This record gives sequence, structure tokens and C-alpha cells, in this order.
Amino acid sequence: MAVRRALGTVAAMALLAGCAGLHENPYYDPAKPHHTPGGFRNTDPAAQKPGGFWRWQWERRVAGVPGPAAASHRDGWVMPNRALLHAPAGNPGVTWIGHATLLVRLGGLNVLTDPHFSERASPFAFVGPKRHLPPGVALDDLPEIHAVVISHSHYDHLDVDSVRRLHAKYGAALHFLVPLGLKPWFARLGIDHVTELDWWEHVDLDGVRFTLTPAQHWSARGLFDRNDTLWGGWAIRAPGFNFFFAGDTGYSRDFTAIGARLGPFDLAALPIGAYAPRWFMRMQHIDPAEAVRIHRDVGARQSVGVHWGSFEMSDESLDEPPRELAAARRAAGLADDEFFVMKVGETRRFSE
Repeated sequence: MAVRRALGTVAAMALLAGCAGLHENPYYDPAKPHHTPGGFRNTDPAAQKPGGFWRWQWERRVAGVPGPAAASHRDGWVMPNRALLHAPAGNPGVTWIGHATLLVRLGGLNVLTDPHFSERASPFAFVGPKRHLPPGVALDDLPEIHAVVISHSHYDHLDVDSVRRLHAKYGAALHFLVPLGLKPWFARLGIDHVTELDWWEHVDLDGVRFTLTPAQHWSARGLFDRNDTLWGGWAIRAPGFNFFFAGDTGYSRDFTAIGARLGPFDLAALPIGAYAPRWFMRMQHIDPAEAVRIHRDVGARQSVGVHWGSFEMSDESLDEPPRELAAARRAAGLADDEFFVMKVGETRRFSE
């Protein structure tokens, strides 16, 4: 019951945040279909106004659903290899810290995706989705981090405490890369080493190219800022290794374009959780079968499933996504190591 109330409180905030942004979009370019005078939108008209939260809550109540099943999966966490993490970053590799947070090592850089090290994915310390597995690597145990990429503004992807602690630890040596509209949020925290990009724009850092890619999702952090800031994924190309991080997304034709323009990829990190009930989540979160489809669309040699197992955010159990992924992988005729899952804290290295 407590879990349901906590989830409902945060989700209700997200629903209220569904009010259209009331601000003028300073980035507005009428030549770009995903721009609007008041913010941003998805390219698929059917996905521009996702809704149905109250219907979801009502159906769960009528059915007597007590909340997402918090299946025990403590064996999904392993002690990180700290010696390996602090070795030179030239050898491509990834460490799953949990949820959508990965430590990616490529081209001599250490890169974090959507860093989240806090106890809850919420604007409050006392309510909201609570972490069921600790971060695979404590923030204080991280090696030197050179860049952080943010996919969008939701609390499970943009955590203010984690951002503050990273900035305090690394200062101006750390570069934040964000979608349009988020730079002012960082400026309010006193962080100015930030580059914001539109879809398909890129920036080069020490020979590694970071490109913001389209995704089908939305943004909000408060009651009246729905879609004021952009969302997206990241293609990160280093000499000898090409990596793709999808962020949060529903399935769209954007992924064939990403594969054509920026692929193929040596590794893609694709979300496989927070997909049930399908009628409600479909436009904003892919399921494992759609993740397999994206794996092929972007031309990934291998993919790793993320965005599962840490926070209860939907109706499937915490340990269901890997089983569904295995079924989808078999149906698509993929080898087990072509699209895999990792344990929280696990590191995998890849050849260039």
C-alpha cells in the first residue's frame, strides 16, 4: 500500500505537469517539426499528448493491484572491480551503475549517462520510487569523469543531488551535455560547464563526438513545465568504438534514421523496463520486443538492457524485463550475447 501511495504521488505530479508549458520557447525554429512556440513535441502526432494516468490508476484499484511486485533479485548486484574502473579509459567498456546510469569508457574518456545515485527517484526525500538495489559504484568510488550526458529532465534521469555531488567532486573538469532548455537549470546550481544541443547537433570533446539523437518521450519537473525542455538519446563516437544510449523512449521511425545517419554501433544501451500496462506506457516507454527492434534499426552489433531493476515505476515486476527480453531475443533469432543484461556493478570490456 505504501508503495502504491508513493508511486501515485509522484505519478500524479507528472500528470499535473502534463499541463502545457506556459513559457515562450526561446529556441523555437519553425523549420523544425519537433519545435513549438511553447516548447517541444514528438514527431509522431499520436505521441504528442500521452495521457491516461487516471484510467491506469482506476483500473489498478478496481483490479486490486497492490502495486508493482518488488521481486527479490539481490543476486543482480555484484561488487565492482575498482582496479579495472580506475585503469586508463582507452579500452572500451561499460559498467552498469543501475537504472539508466552507465559508466562508459571510450576514446580515453570516462562518460556517465543520466547519473542517479540517490535513494529515491523523486523531488522529495520521503516519498516516490525507492531504490531496491544500491548503485553498482558509489559516487565517491568513481574514477575521473570527463563528461556526463543527460537524456531528459525526469527525476529518474536528472537527479539534482547526484549532479551537485559530481560538480563538487570534479568542478570545471567535468562537462555536462544536455538537450535544449536544460542549461538554465544547471546555471541555477552554479554549473556553467554545460553544452546544450538540439536533435542531430553534435559537439567534439578530445576527439570523441557526442550527438543528441531524437527520441519519443516528454519532459517535466514541476507542475507547469511540460515539454519546456527537449529530450533525446546520445550517439557517442570514439576512434574504434561507436556507442548509442537511447534514454527513455517509445518506439518510432526515428531509430531507422539514427541507424542510417550515425550507425552502425558497436554497443547500444536500450531501455527494457517500465513498460506495463502497455496501453498506457506504449507511447513513452518501449518493451523488450521493441528494444530488440531498435537494436536492429540502429545497426547495433551488441546491445545491453538498462532502465530496469532499480525503481518500481510501472506494473511489471522488477525482475520481469530480462525474461521478456530473452523471449523477444529468441523470437528474433538473436544470440544471447547479441542483446544481454548485466548485473548492477558489473563491467564488460569490448574490443575496438
